[in-house]
This record gives sequence, C-alpha cells and structure tokens, in this order.
Amino acid sequence: MHSVTVELEAASTMELVNALSAIATELASRGVPESAAACLELTETLAAASDIQESVLAGFIGRVDAAGEQARWGYPSPQAWLRSRLGMRDNRAKERLTLARQRHRLPQVCAQLASGDLPYGYATTIADSVARLDDTDCAEAETTLLGFVDQGFSPGKVAAFGRRIRDLIAERDDTEDAPDEDTKRGYDKSWITTTRSLDGGRYVKGWLNPEDAAIWDGTLAPLAKPAGPDDRRDVAERTAAALSSVLSGGHKATKVTVICDLDTLTGGNTPARLTDGTPIPAAQARRIALSAGVSPLLLGKGNTPLYLGWRERFASSAQRQVLETLYPSCTVRGCELPGTLCEVDHVHGWALGESPTDIDQLALACGWHNRFKHTRPDQIQITKDHDGRYVYRLLPPPDARPSSGGHSPPSDIGPPDPALDWAA
Repeated sequence: MHSVTVELEAASTMELVNALSAIATELASRGVPESAAACLELTETLAAASDIQESVLAGFIGRVDAAGEQARWGYPSPQAWLRSRLGMRDNRAKERLTLARQRHRLPQVCAQLASGDLPYGYATTIADSVARLDDTDCAEAETTLLGFVDQGFSPGKVAAFGRRIRDLIAERDDTEDAPDEDTKRGYDKSWITTTRSLDGGRYVKGWLNPEDAAIWDGTLAPLAKPAGPDDRRDVAERTAAALSSVLSGGHKATKVTVICDLDTLTGGNTPARLTDGTPIPAAQARRIALSAGVSPLLLGKGNTPLYLGWRERFASSAQRQVLETLYPSCTVRGCELPGTLCEVDHVHGWALGESPTDIDQLALACGWHNRFKHTRPDQIQITKDHDGRYVYRLLPPPDARPSSGGHSPPSDIGPPDPALDWAA
C-alpha cells in the first residue's frame, strides 16, 4: 500500500494528477463493500467526482487541440489521438472533443461542471447542441437548455430541445432578407456526421449549403429514379443505393477481395474471408467465384507472398491487391483507415532505385502516416507480427522522452503499454 501526501494549494497540476492516479489505483484494488446501501452512496459520490474530472480533461484536451500537439506524436487528429492512445470509443472521443472545443463559449456549463453541480452527460449534450450556433444564439441556447436541466428533464430530452432550438433558428434565419450564416459561409458550413451502429451499419446526419446541395442533386437524382415499374423502393432507399453506387465508382465494377483456399472452391467447407477478417461461408464464396474474376495468390514459406515485381518505383496492381489482403487497415498500430484507402509504403524507404519494390518490403500506410514516417523516421518503430506482416508503432517526440532511466518502447506486437509514463 502506498501513502499519498499532497498539499492541495501548493501542489503542481502534475502532482495532483499523479496523486489522483495513485488513489484511483488503490481504490480499484479494494473489494466491494458488502452493504448495497453503502455501494449506492459510494457510486453517487464517485460518479460526481468523475464528472468534475471531466471538466479538467476538457481543459487539457482543448489545449492539445488548439496547439496541434497530437501531430508531433504521430496522430493526424485529436480524435485519432483519443481513440488510439487512450483507447476511447469513437463516440466518447467525439463527446470529449466537442466539449473541449465549446467550453470557451459555455461559461455557465463549465462552471457548474467544475463545481459538481452539472453531470457530464448534460454538459456534453449542451455542447453538441450549440456547436453549430453563432456566439449570440449559443449564449441564449446555453441559458435555455440549463433551464430544462433545472426542471429535471433527462439528457435525451435536453438533446431533443437542443435540436428544436437549432430548427427554430434555421426557420428564423430563412424569413430574414439577409442570407443566413450557413449560406454566407458557403462550403465551410456544410457538415456531415456519422455514427456506427451495433450491427456495423452507420447513421448519417448532416446539412449541405446550396452549392453542395446542387452537386448532390445533380449527381444522385438521376441515379435515384425508380429502376422500373416493379421497383418498390421508396425515395430514401433509392437515394442510399445511388450514394453507394457513386462511392463505389458509379457504374464501374466494384472490387471486393474474397480470400479462400483452393479446397474451398472445389467443394471444401473451410470458410473464406474478406480482407477485414469477416468470414464468408464456403458455399457463398463459391457462388461469388462463379460471377467474379478469380486470381491465384501463390504463397511461399511462412505464408509470405512471392515477389510480384522487381526494382520498380511504384507497386503494381497485383502487388497492391496482395497488400490489401494482408493489411486490412493502415499498418500504423491504432490507425483505423481501411487498407483500400491507404498508400503503398516502401518499408525501408526508396531512394534513387536502391531499394527494390518487392512484396516483402512493402506495406500499406495512410497518406498522413506515410508522410509522417518520411519526415520523422525516428518516431516510427518497425517490427513484424507472427504472420510476417509489418507493424509500425508511434514513438513520442525526442524532446518528450525520458532522458535517463525511462522505459524503452516495447518490442512486442501488442497494444501500447499504458504504464509507459513519458515525461511531457
């Protein structure tokens, strides 16, 4: 058991955070009290303390976001940093980032959250509701929504009120002679948000300014027309199908890679799989093969693809297909960009033709991390996993690493060690 002694007013922010971490570690190691009534009281007290901590987190995240500090550590956005480094779910990362970015416009919300008078769920709901309002409307909306909180409405109901406020403001602006703020700002005010559902689908919500709306209508409207008298889809279903057609290349054939053994194609029961690991029943894989092109991929020892090119600057289409099979996403650990949207990276660099473009020296990296690796090679650790695939791990900037006695980056292929305490 460790003792923690901190003089609150004299302690630095780092000392307070370290003390809080030590207390949380000790608390987590203790058993749960036998009394359910005591657990109820302790839960409410601890939850209120957690809400206050969220106020502090919002300040820290806001400073990182404003300074762009996450880019020095190899993360293309604050949200990517929160997801990859801290393991937050996408929705939670969005919540915290939105609150961090809106806190300077929500003085009442921030004051009540910091004092423990406003739960975190209400704070994030209000921050999301005012994110697309101007400063004047934001101030009025903050007061109105806090009034609904005081009346005892749930966060979900407050969110509904927030959407209604935005709708009323939009209707008000449409009745004025001057164009509304969204129209005046043009393309910058178009927005789309997506949320992944539990079954792997996505909910899509957004708004397009007149210019973008014209492009939307001109592109999708012709494709969203009924396919014939027997087409019973409604407009919404046909519009979704039209968008999918455009995203997949219009009327061009869409490439989907299905990986299976020769035994599966000849009647075996071993399932096939997509490049992201999704299993495909053997019978379905055979049906797909009947109407698709089938390309063999020869593997050497250790399931390593044989060379498909030699001393060429750019990877061939065959090599890229192999790489998309091996790398379902960017090879940087924690980056979620699909491999189909990544660039082919020469693992050890390519300079004046000295490094061959061989399949065993290539990987897939997103455009952002590909450039990051080129400009900051000392912040990329390259290893291989048990299947022979390359794994890139992000390292802290040199000026953020311990000068002595610090931890070395782990050499295994597992997730980053949360115990690493890099001195900022």
